[in-house]
Amino acid sequence: MSSDLPDYYFRVRENGAFVFRVDTENRQRRIEMDQIAVVNMKNGEVKPHGQRDLTDEDISAIHAWMEERAVVLAERAIDDIHRTIDHLNLTAHWAQTRATDEQLELVTDSLLLTMHDLRTILVRKKADRLMAKN
Repeated sequence: MSSDLPDYYFRVRENGAFVFRVDTENRQRRIEMDQIAVVNMKNGEVKPHGQRDLTDEDISAIHAWMEERAVVLAERAIDDIHRTIDHLNLTAHWAQTRATDEQLELVTDSLLLTMHDLRTILVRKKADRLMAKN
C-alpha cells in the first residue's frame, strides 16, 4: 500500500491548499505527512511552511497541482452554471404549477431583482462580444 502513495498530499482549503510531503520510508513504516508549504490559488502564491526551503521537485509538484486544480475549479464553475439553469427551469415550473400565493409572495421580489441583474449583465456582455467581432 505505501508504495502506491503519492509523494505529496494537498489538503484543499477555500483559497488553495496546505502542502504536505508524504513519507513512508521510516523505521516504523508509518505514513508521515510533513507540511512544507501553503498555496493561495487566488494570487498564485506559494509560501514555504516555517523555515523550510522548498526543493525544485517540491516547487514543480506544487505548480503541477495548481495547474490541475485550476482546471478542476473552472470545470466546476461551468457545472454550477448549468445547475443554475436547471434550477431556474425547475423554479419556473414550481411557480407555474405548485407555488401558493404566500410562497410566491415570499420569493417574487428577490427572484425578479436577481433575474433583472443577471439579464442586464448578460445583455451587456453579449453586446460587448458582438461589438468586438466587428
